[in-house]
Amino acid sequence: MKESYTLSDLQNWEAAAANENQPIRLGVFGDPVHHSLSPQMHNAALTHCGLAMRYARFQIRTEEIQTALRLLPALGFIGVNLTVPHKMSAVGVLDQLSDFARVVGAINTVRIEGERLWGSNTDGPGFARAIRSEFAVDLRDLRVLLLGAGGGAGRAIAMQCAAEGCERLVLVNRMADKAEQLAVELKNSFADARVSGPVPRLTVIPWEERALRFQIANSDLLVNASSVGLHHSDASPIAASLLAPHLLVYDTVYSQQRTPLLVATAEAGARGANGLSMLLHQGALAFETWFDRDAPIEVMRAALAHELGGTRT
Repeated sequence: MKESYTLSDLQNWEAAAANENQPIRLGVFGDPVHHSLSPQMHNAALTHCGLAMRYARFQIRTEEIQTALRLLPALGFIGVNLTVPHKMSAVGVLDQLSDFARVVGAINTVRIEGERLWGSNTDGPGFARAIRSEFAVDLRDLRVLLLGAGGGAGRAIAMQCAAEGCERLVLVNRMADKAEQLAVELKNSFADARVSGPVPRLTVIPWEERALRFQIANSDLLVNASSVGLHHSDASPIAASLLAPHLLVYDTVYSQQRTPLLVATAEAGARGANGLSMLLHQGALAFETWFDRDAPIEVMRAALAHELGGTRT
């Protein structure tokens, strides 16, 4: 199987996939996509369940997403995952959305039913499961500060926090207008003043040190849903001097090495985890969406750990 396929491959799929031992019926669309560990996780699950098909990466550009998705039914695909930058831009391409995906305005899982494309979002529920597995606590019991509230993953996480009734949610985004718009959408979910304290239950702050310092001191969980940290040359989105030992820190970025944010987290003496557990849990939910059966989550966990040299997920 190739490292990744392209739109051109999909348009000439019989030739592109001619040498595969098993048919490719699932995949992930992204740009870039070379770093994705979804194939390792899903191919392990497919083998374990005796499903004679494979999952592959597809390098699809923004302007190609509609054409690529519309090719899939005729090629016998069961579904695909969508990652950056397609989670929001593909919404208008699909025939039907789940209730949560419609509210979020972003999708990460596409199921193909006949000629129709059905979109759902497993990022939010996957994030909630990841926090529970990493820190043994539920979102409803936490005061959450969310970095990168304007993107597809950030919106899903914010909506999940609202759905589970977290104690407090602070939205931070480089483009403040996106965070402000999200706050308007979430306003009714945080209307009651069940928590007394120095900040309201839902607020938007600028991405600057003074505002962050105060809000971090009044938060339990800091989440990075921005793309900062995807490259090892990136600086941490939050300096270690702003972090504190009481914090739980979750970086949705995952890699073999600690992300810049998790390096800063360790320096501050706080507890942190990377996005591998979110990848696992959203992937398990996607598998269940495609096959209407329980995902072999321990098999998927082991495949990710093996790929990253024993890293816990």
